[in-house]
Amino acid sequence: MSTHKTFCRFCHAYCAIEVDVEDGVPVAVRGDTSDPVYSGYTCIKGRQLPDQFTNPGRVRKPLKRMPDGSYQEIDLQVALDEIGGKVKTLLDDNPRGVATYIGSYGFQNSAALHIAKSWHKSVGSTSYYTSVTIDQPAKQIAWSRVGYWGGGSHSFTDADVVMLIGNNAVVSQYSPFGGIPPFSPYKRLRDEIKKGMKVITVDPRKTEVANRSHIHMQINPGKDATLLAGMINIILSEGLEDTEFCNAYVQDLDSFRSLVTGYSPTYVAQQCGIPEEQLFEATRLFAAGPRGVASAGTGPDMASHAVLTEHLIVVLNLICGRVNREGERFPNPGMMTPEIPRRAEVIPPSPVFGIGPKSRFRGLGEVFGEMPTATLNDEILEDGEGQIKALFCMGGNPMVAFPDQDKTKRAMDKLELLVCIDIVRSATSKLADYILPPTLSLERDDVTMLTDVWYDEPYSHYTEAILEKNPQSLEEWEFYWEMSQRLGIPIDLPGGQLGLETCPTKFEALELLTPGAKVPVADIRAKPAGHLFEQINITVEAGSNSNSLFQLEPDGVAEEMQEILAEPVWTDGKIIDDDKEYSHLLISRRLKHYFNSSGHTLPALMAKGTTNYAYMNPSDLAEMSIEAGQLVEISASAGSLVGVAEAANDVKPGTVSMAHAFGDLPGNFGDVREVGSSTNRLVDDDRTYCKISGMPRMSAIPVNLRVVAE
Repeated sequence: MSTHKTFCRFCHAYCAIEVDVEDGVPVAVRGDTSDPVYSGYTCIKGRQLPDQFTNPGRVRKPLKRMPDGSYQEIDLQVALDEIGGKVKTLLDDNPRGVATYIGSYGFQNSAALHIAKSWHKSVGSTSYYTSVTIDQPAKQIAWSRVGYWGGGSHSFTDADVVMLIGNNAVVSQYSPFGGIPPFSPYKRLRDEIKKGMKVITVDPRKTEVANRSHIHMQINPGKDATLLAGMINIILSEGLEDTEFCNAYVQDLDSFRSLVTGYSPTYVAQQCGIPEEQLFEATRLFAAGPRGVASAGTGPDMASHAVLTEHLIVVLNLICGRVNREGERFPNPGMMTPEIPRRAEVIPPSPVFGIGPKSRFRGLGEVFGEMPTATLNDEILEDGEGQIKALFCMGGNPMVAFPDQDKTKRAMDKLELLVCIDIVRSATSKLADYILPPTLSLERDDVTMLTDVWYDEPYSHYTEAILEKNPQSLEEWEFYWEMSQRLGIPIDLPGGQLGLETCPTKFEALELLTPGAKVPVADIRAKPAGHLFEQINITVEAGSNSNSLFQLEPDGVAEEMQEILAEPVWTDGKIIDDDKEYSHLLISRRLKHYFNSSGHTLPALMAKGTTNYAYMNPSDLAEMSIEAGQLVEISASAGSLVGVAEAANDVKPGTVSMAHAFGDLPGNFGDVREVGSSTNRLVDDDRTYCKISGMPRMSAIPVNLRVVAE
C-alpha cells in the first residue's frame, strides 16, 4: 500500500488530503495534517472518494443512445468522431446553435472552465453557460456597478466584527468574498471568536454558524434588502459612518441617506420579524468595527432582490470604511494572476452584465462573459435564428438544477444533440445522446486555480494524478480539444494556441492559461503538496491622482427600493403573491453530505438521508395537524412537489426549508422517500426573475401545504 498527498475536488473547498492506494485502488482518505492551511481538515464528502472510484454505477465507457432509447457501449474515439461530425454541421449552419453548460462539479477541474469558454470564442459560439448565473451572480454585478477599491476589502481573518447573511460555510464549504474561509471553517470561526471577533448572523434558520454567533437576527425569508437598508439608515442617522473615508471616496451619500429614510427601525423590525432593539444592537456592533466585513451566501442571492441585497452589502461595507488603506497588507492577491499594483483608490465602475451578444429573451446580455442560464431552456425551445440545437453538459445536472423542471425536460427532449460528461447516469444524462465518462479527480493533475484568490494567505497546491487514468475517459477540457481537432479550429488561450496535432498535457494547458502569473505553474508544481508562498506579500500603495468615486445609486436602485416599500406586508400568517394567498415561504438550504446533485449514489452519504426533507418548525406542524414523516404536497404558482415533513426547531415559523438539486425525471419520481423532490418544480423563470441578472427567484418562494394520503 502507498500513501499520496493530493487535494480533494469533490467541492470548492479543495481540502488537502492523503490517499492510501492498494493495487491501484484508493482505499482510504484522510486530511493532511502537515498542510499549512488545512491542518488535517476534510469533510464527509471528500472521505468518500474511494467509493466514487469503485461505485458500481460509475460510467466507465462511453454510451450511445440507440433509436429504441437503450444505450450501447461505444469506443471513445468513435463517439468523439460522431459527435464532432454533428457539431461541424450545426456550427456551419448556426454557430450559436452549439451550447455548453458547466455545472458545479465541472468547476473542480482547473482547466475546464477556461478552455471551454475559449473554445466557444474560437468557433464563434456565444452560447456558453455555467451554474454561476443560477447561483450568485449578484455579487460581482453589485461591485461592478459601484466601483472597486484598489487596495482590497477587509477579510474574515483580519476583522473585528463580521456579519454573515444567509452564509453557513461550515456546511456549504463555499464562502468567498469576506465570509468564513471554507478551509477548516469550524476551527477558524472558533479561533477568531477566542481572539475577540464578534459575529452577527442573519438567517431564517438558526444555522450551525448562527449557534456560534453573538447576535442572530432570524429574519423573515426574502427580507435581506429591507434589513440592510434599515441598518444603513441607522448608521447614517446616528453618524456611525466613516466620515473621512466617505467624504474622500463616496459620491451621492446625501442622496442615499434620503433614499433609506423610509426604512425606519420600526418598519424594518416589523417587516423582518425581529425585535427593534436587536436591530439597533446589531447595527451599532457592526459599525463599531473598526475592521469588519459583511458577506452573503447563496441564500439571499437565490431570493428576490438579490442584486439590490448585494448592492446594499457593498454600501454597508463602504460607508463603514471596510477597506485596506495605504501601507496595509493586501491579504492574498493570488498566485496565478499577473502582477498588478494595489493602490488605495477607487477603480471606476465597469459593468459585467448586459454587455456583448444579447439573448433572444428579455433583452439580457452576458453576465461575466457568459449568457444567463435562466434563458437557456427558452433558447432551445424557441424556433428561429440563433436557436440552440446542441448542448454539451459538463459536471452538471440541469434536470434537477435548472428552474422549472417540466420546461427543462421539454428543452432537453427537443435538442438534436445532447452530450453529457457524467460520473453516473444522472437525471440529465438519462436523456443524452452520448454519455462520456470523465477522468476522476484522483486520476488527473490539477492546481487550486479556482480558489487561488479565496485563501486568506498566498497558498497554492499542485497535484499529480495518483491513480491510472481510465483510457476510455477524458477530462472536460480534453473534450473541447478533441472537438477543436476534428473541426480544424485551434483554441486560442492567453499564452498561445492549443496545437491540433497532439493533445497537450494538463501542465502544458495550465501554462497557456496563466501567462505572466506571479508564481508560474512550474514553480507551484515543483513544491511538494500545498505550499504557502510567503514571498507574495503585497503592500497597498498610495493612490494615484484619480478622482473616481464610489457610485451608491446606479440605475434602478432607487426605484427597486421604493418597490420594496410598496410590497404587501406579511401579516397573520398570510403571504400575498401575484394576488394569491399563501401560508409559508420556502427557502433553500445546503446539506453537508451532498454537493448539489453530486454524491447521491455513494453509500456513506446516502446513509445520512436519501430524501429531501421539508423541514418546518414544530409549531407549524402542530397548527396544520401534520406529523413528522408524513408526505406533504407543497404548491407554488409555478407548480408543486411532494416532500417528507420533518420537525426542525431551527426553522422560523412560517418557513419551509428544503435543499436544492434532488430528484429524478418528471414521471419517474419513484418513492419520494428514497429519491427526494426538486424544489425547482416551484420556480417560475418566466415571471419572477431579476431584470439585471436574469436569475429567477429560487428561494423565499410563497407556498401552500397539504397532507398527501398514502
